[in-house]
Amino acid sequence: MSVSSPRILLITPPLTQLNTPYPATAYLKGFLGGHGYHVRQADLGLELVLKVFSAAGLRRVFSAIEQGPFALSDNARRMLRLKQSYLSTIEPVIRFLQNKDNTLAPRICHSRFLPEASRFDNVADLETAFGTMGLTDQARHLATLYLEDLGDLLKETVGPQFGFSRYAEKLGMSATSFDALHEALQAAPNLLDQMLLELVDELVADFRPDIVGFTVPFPGNLYGALRLAGRIKEISPQTYTSMGGGYPNTELRTMREPRFFDYIDFLTLDDGEGPWLRLLEYISREKTDEVVGPLAFQRTLLRNTAGAVQYIDFPHAAIPHTEVGTPDYSDLPLSEYLSVIEVLNPMHRLWSDGRWNKLTVAHGCYWKRCSFCDVTLDYISRYETAPSALLADRIEQIVTQTGQTGFHFVDEAAPPLALRDLAIELLKRRTAITWWGNIRFEKTFTPDLCRLLAASGCIAVSGGLEVASDRLLALMEKGVTIAQVARVTEGFTQAGIMVHAYLMYGFPTQTAQETVDSLEVVRQLFAAGIVQSGYWHRFAMTAHSPVGKQPDKYKVVPVGPEPGTFAWNDLWHDDPTGANHEQFGPGLAKALYNYLHGVALQEPLSFWFDFKVPRTTVPRQLIQQAIQEPAKPDAARPNGRLFWLGNCPELALRKGKKGEQAVLTFYEQAEDFEVAVPAAVGSWLHGLLRGLTTDYDTKVLLKDAALTYPTGIQPWEQFLQSAGWQLLRSKGLLVL
Repeated sequence: MSVSSPRILLITPPLTQLNTPYPATAYLKGFLGGHGYHVRQADLGLELVLKVFSAAGLRRVFSAIEQGPFALSDNARRMLRLKQSYLSTIEPVIRFLQNKDNTLAPRICHSRFLPEASRFDNVADLETAFGTMGLTDQARHLATLYLEDLGDLLKETVGPQFGFSRYAEKLGMSATSFDALHEALQAAPNLLDQMLLELVDELVADFRPDIVGFTVPFPGNLYGALRLAGRIKEISPQTYTSMGGGYPNTELRTMREPRFFDYIDFLTLDDGEGPWLRLLEYISREKTDEVVGPLAFQRTLLRNTAGAVQYIDFPHAAIPHTEVGTPDYSDLPLSEYLSVIEVLNPMHRLWSDGRWNKLTVAHGCYWKRCSFCDVTLDYISRYETAPSALLADRIEQIVTQTGQTGFHFVDEAAPPLALRDLAIELLKRRTAITWWGNIRFEKTFTPDLCRLLAASGCIAVSGGLEVASDRLLALMEKGVTIAQVARVTEGFTQAGIMVHAYLMYGFPTQTAQETVDSLEVVRQLFAAGIVQSGYWHRFAMTAHSPVGKQPDKYKVVPVGPEPGTFAWNDLWHDDPTGANHEQFGPGLAKALYNYLHGVALQEPLSFWFDFKVPRTTVPRQLIQQAIQEPAKPDAARPNGRLFWLGNCPELALRKGKKGEQAVLTFYEQAEDFEVAVPAAVGSWLHGLLRGLTTDYDTKVLLKDAALTYPTGIQPWEQFLQSAGWQLLRSKGLLVL
């Protein structure tokens, strides 16, 4: 690019996560930087939190409350009386949550260091939750409650839109009309808005961008993005503004609201790489006063010269997943993010605690059939993979850049075979990372594949069990059964990988009986120890899902909202043949919370509800019988690939009562062990394992090994059942 090429500022508006950057700007920066553009990115959600939750920021907050006409609750008045305690503790607490001063943990836990307000009223039994060894975790949880107390004070007074993972979320949810948002944006900024605007003023003055792009992944990012965009229009009218992300992709596809473009010049849909290249070509030509000609934008909404909203999608090819480049986190303040523990759910803790580099294994979903999902949209429907070597290259680049080896694979459902190949590539390179991600509980995840993924660094997976009813799983085209889920989760658990289940209630035609039976399945999964975490979600019908597009097929009756000029995605509906779904929510959540902690697993299911529910019809041993089903013997899997997780053994020959024997000695991480076999088999087995240890590129199938197995001794099928082979299988010889 020439020196006059556009200067690009990419902003994540408040608020997404406090512990790690949302990856959209990093992906775009990596891609556009690879095309020679000058790109800067900023996480104004994090920066706003750090600005507010400082001694100087809280002084401004307390001063505004004291001067303002606020009707304060007893809780807020108590916090005002403790003002000096908050001012003296806020910066040490922030440093502690940034892992810059872990020695503060004992004071937080064992002395009255933190001022306490209403969030501490229902604090969990911390000894039970964290044990005697979890002092830092316990302190992090208490420090999080302390911040949430302050967040409650902000919402009650100077910042009613504030939330630690959202900002004015209600204004963006199901907003078929732009009126409420427009009214809020036209109002004078409150104190938190003003502090946010101060941040963008500094950014624009320092960088002087030609275009500012906002990523809006959730409804809770929309108000902040528009408030910031409006400010940019005031202080730098010549600067273009653009918006993209998950919220526009699902909610704003049919938007016809011209007032939106008072703030945003270009709204791009689906993946941003292609549309951004077209925007930048347009801006470059404008800067050089070239004749622009027809607007060859891609998947872009704008307001035309007639004042109407226009959608332009010139037929440019989509950027392949292999060419999107490596996310670039280089100018984000990675050491400033906060590791918080909001709730004691172990999977939710991964989402909020620790710095995770986010990466996509494949674009879209390889299954793309689930009837509740937005399968008609590009981010689901266009499935593309990338070679494992390219993914491993990206991983190594990110580790070098960030110094962090934790990865969250953010796929809709990471493909099992792509994960297998990536795991082998990581083991081949001896690239040590820790990772977790979302999957489908499908039978391809065999126990051996689970062990391979664990060896490559996998610590947790989340997947959709959804309604835990085979009838409803078939209706939603989930492609799994309860028994299959049980066997897959058992495989992950045995490999040392934590399993989180997405659970759903309220799916169309779901009866009270099926809801109770679903809870019984969940109870059995937790009782068997093969699911360690879960969360109930209420079914929501969306405009882009099969249920939303064919409500008659699923026997639901749409009742609104009517499409307006602004957002349209969440659809209200009646379920005339189903249960009263709403009344089940509290009981399901209460039961799950207790199951997570191993409590009350033997209570009757009626214990969790304050109304009469039917008895379960699920057999008491359903899950146990599923996981006890015998596995297919190795001899029946001739096309399975052999993979050895251990080291190359030493071979020695010994004289024994049965003649000469070969002894293979294995020196492993935690223990050494020996395998004794006939001498001829020993030489063959040593060669096989040496090859598997040193050559990851040559695939050795079980049938290939059978061809080289020495003849004239123990038959091959019998050898596969021998104690020596079974010991190797238990120690890390996999058949994939």
